[in-house]
Amino acid sequence: MRRARRNQRYLPDADFPPGLQVAQHLAGALEKARDALIAVPSHAFRETLQSLEPHLGAGTRIAWATKGFEAATGLLPHQVARQVLGARPGAVLSGPTFAREVGAGLPTAMTVASQDERFAKELALCLSGPNFRAYTQSDIMGVEVGGAVKNVIAIGSGIADGMGFGANTRVALITRGLAEMMRLGVKLGALRDTFMGLAGLGDLVLTCTDDQSRNRRFGIALGRGQSMEEAQGGIHQVVEGLHAARAVHEVARRLSVNMPICQEIYRVMHEGKPVRAAVQALMEREVRSETE
Repeated sequence: MRRARRNQRYLPDADFPPGLQVAQHLAGALEKARDALIAVPSHAFRETLQSLEPHLGAGTRIAWATKGFEAATGLLPHQVARQVLGARPGAVLSGPTFAREVGAGLPTAMTVASQDERFAKELALCLSGPNFRAYTQSDIMGVEVGGAVKNVIAIGSGIADGMGFGANTRVALITRGLAEMMRLGVKLGALRDTFMGLAGLGDLVLTCTDDQSRNRRFGIALGRGQSMEEAQGGIHQVVEGLHAARAVHEVARRLSVNMPICQEIYRVMHEGKPVRAAVQALMEREVRSETE
C-alpha cells in the first residue's frame, strides 16, 4: 500500500489522498492522534480495540465504521468499546456507503452518531467534502441496530431474487424487514425515527437492491441452489450477514422480539433449513395487522 498508494486488494481504483500515510505499526499510527477511526468487521472489533488500547492517549477519541452484533456476547460495537476502553468519547459511522463509490468520488451521504455532540459535529465536518456529506445524531443504539439487521435482510432479498421472485417480493422483504429492525431497536432503547434515516431505511434499501452488496450476492447464490460453502467461496470477503443472522436471532429470542424474516434466514444459514421451506413458512404465517 505504501508503494502503490492504494489498497490493491479491496479498492484498486482509488488512489490514497496526499494526506493519508500508511503506518507499519499501531503505535506509530496512533502517536499524537486526537481521534482514531476503526474500520474492521464485527468479529475483529474487540480484538482490534484491545490492540489499540495501550497506544491511545488519555484524550484520544474513538470512532468506528463496524456494523453488527458481537456473535459471542450479543453486544453492539458501542457496548464492546465501553467494555474494553471505558468511558471515552465514541462515535459510530454508518449509512449507505459502498466503498467503491466513495473511492470514486461519487456523491454520498452518511450518519455520524455520538452522545458527545461536539465530537459528532467535529467528525462530520472533518469527513464532509464536495462529494461526501455527513449528518449528525445522538442515537447510537438505533444507528448500530440498523447496521446489524440490514445485512440479514439483504441475504433474504438476495435469496428471493436468486429464486426468480419479482420486485413485489423484494419490496415486501425490505418493508417488513424494516418493521423487524424497528421492533428490535425500540426494544433496545433506540428512537423509532432513527430507522427512517440514512443508517436505517437508507442502508437497508442500498444493501438489499444493489449487487455491490456482499450479503445480497451471497443470498442470490443460495437462491440459485449453491451450497453455503460455494456461496461464500464466490464472495472472497466477509459476509457480515452470515454472522449477524445468529447474533440477531439470539438477541431477538432473549428479548422476545418477533422477527420472522430474520428467524427464517437464521434457520437457513445455521440449521440447514431448505430455502423453499423458509419462504413457505413466511407466506403461511397467520394474518395480522401490519402495524403490530
